[in-house]
Amino acid sequence: MADKKAPGVRPRRTPQRNGKTGPLFAAVDLGTNNCRLLVAEPRGKTFRVVDSHSQIARLGEGLHETGRLSDAAIDRAIDALQNIRKKIKQHGVGRVRCIATEACRKADNGAEFIRRVHAETGLTFKIIGSKEEARLATIGCHDLIEPDAASVLVVDIGGGSTELSWVNADMARANGFRGLLEQAPILSWTSLPLGVVTLSEAFSHFDEGEGYPHMLDHARKVLNAWTGIEQVREAMGATGAHMIGTSGTVTCLAGVHLKLDRYRRDRVDGSWLSREESAATIQLLRDLGLDGRATLPTIGEERAGLMLSGCAIVEAVWEAFPAGRLRVADRGLREGLLLSMMYGPKKSKTRRRGRRGRKPAAGSATGDHEGDHNDG
Repeated sequence: MADKKAPGVRPRRTPQRNGKTGPLFAAVDLGTNNCRLLVAEPRGKTFRVVDSHSQIARLGEGLHETGRLSDAAIDRAIDALQNIRKKIKQHGVGRVRCIATEACRKADNGAEFIRRVHAETGLTFKIIGSKEEARLATIGCHDLIEPDAASVLVVDIGGGSTELSWVNADMARANGFRGLLEQAPILSWTSLPLGVVTLSEAFSHFDEGEGYPHMLDHARKVLNAWTGIEQVREAMGATGAHMIGTSGTVTCLAGVHLKLDRYRRDRVDGSWLSREESAATIQLLRDLGLDGRATLPTIGEERAGLMLSGCAIVEAVWEAFPAGRLRVADRGLREGLLLSMMYGPKKSKTRRRGRRGRKPAAGSATGDHEGDHNDG
């Protein structure tokens, strides 16, 4: 696939670099369910993907009950990060930024886990706040905003939380790419304590058929408690307003709706789902049951058990906002992170007295946090 002109659009993975054109950058996202890597090289205002990797680690498994990351979950995550570390070294990546999200934010032993990751893999992670997570996801999929849209709601469904960002689309276009990186035009946002892992675990004592209505009702209540919901609902009722869904749940829904015999990013990314199409696909997944969903080529066994909790969140979002369409984004946080690294405003570097000539800390080559923002 040829490089796209729009910033952040991710071309098909190319296994080898055709000539040395610049330094490589890598973004690592450690979430509640997945651990993801994206390696890319700058291309104008966008980038070319060199390699990508995703491994389900289920880091947040059991967190809802215990408040801690379990030993088994930690072992799975470190195994996934060891694989990612190998890929980073194989490619000779020059700049890496590693971020951790909801599971590490909530866990009592989140900081302890991050220290262990550094000791065993050399990767230095930063636990980012939910506001920063929303900002990066918005940057990552901003070029999916339709030209006639005044308002857009970015819906980022994760394993442990769901971030909603109401974006001023007119301002995003007017300020351009650089302006977006300096200050994303997010008018209102929230981080909901709803994720595919946490919601599924909270209602795991029900069987599937009985549990789905309970998950949906809970998602509705959490969503309607957002203090800014009425203002966003009014804005999303305007002509041209639409949602952008960035998550495994949404891309899987699109793959099933499109009846793909294998997952194809070129068909899924940027595609559209109406509310009726979404509802029909969700009903199909409910009717198939766990074993039936596992046979679908765009879902498989690893995702089958978490699809209905994600569907409950999607259905609650559709009910809350009258937008006629949802645009599917196979992009988000990692892409936003890469764009911020490559083209975002740089922090001025100040030399501290007494540190001249001192060697960098172990693993610092894979823990570059220049330009990061954090809301706590």
